[in-house]
Amino acid sequence: MYVQWRRLQRSGLRRLQESRVPLYERTRVFRVYCASVVPGLLQTEEYATALLTNVTEFHGTPDDVGEAVAARLERSRVIREGDHRFAFVLEESVLRHVVGGAEAMAGQLGYLLASMAFPAVSIGIIPAGTPRRMWTVETFNIFDEDRVHVELLTAAVTVTAPGEVAQYAGAFAELSSLAVYGAPARALITAAIDALG
Repeated sequence: MYVQWRRLQRSGLRRLQESRVPLYERTRVFRVYCASVVPGLLQTEEYATALLTNVTEFHGTPDDVGEAVAARLERSRVIREGDHRFAFVLEESVLRHVVGGAEAMAGQLGYLLASMAFPAVSIGIIPAGTPRRMWTVETFNIFDEDRVHVELLTAAVTVTAPGEVAQYAGAFAELSSLAVYGAPARALITAAIDALG
């Protein structure tokens, strides 16, 4: 299903954040790939505020950023509760795109480092310059084996056809194999913090 952001966000961003709570609560295994921004489940208040402000201004939606950020942070509690598992793969560029200024970005990167210690969370970073067979693609989230959400500039795409979900799962596996984890991933995040000056 293809739905324009304009339609999803016509009454603001808060309802969109809240509408996904049931899906997040019932999903056991999350696989998330991001090439541009820190995934919503790992965002700090400051980073989310800056990002959702940008989204609101770009799309011209009603400004309910404060409520939307609160809803996003509340939704993120699934990372610390229940029997969920999370695998995140980020391109190194995500660490270098400054959202909300240097201070907000440093706080966000610090939270990424802290999140790596959460028992149910795996965070991999694909270093810039890594030779690859799988190209950089759009942000996508895989929920168990049932569905994929793909984020385009103008629309949200929900994929439920088993063959297509399997393709995204294959892409995630390939992208995961390019990533570094543990100490090497922490070193990339720390280097990005240091680069903020």
